[in-house]
Amino acid sequence: MEPTSNTDYYSQQADRKYGEFATKFQFGSNPSAEIWNGRLAMIGFLAAVIIELTTGQGILHWLGLY
Repeated sequence: MEPTSNTDYYSQQADRKYGEFATKFQFGSNPSAEIWNGRLAMIGFLAAVIIELTTGQGILHWLGLY
């Protein structure tokens, strides 16, 4: 069932259970995309910290940009 307006779409999203979010990758401004964005940001931050701790260089220096 396709929503007919934005309010229908958002009310359908509000009625979804939490377990239904982020089960597939969706583009646009929706809860699934925001969850994936947060997950990827956490992975990127962790990678930057690990690189800095193991090499002693900042991420920009390690990439050769600074």
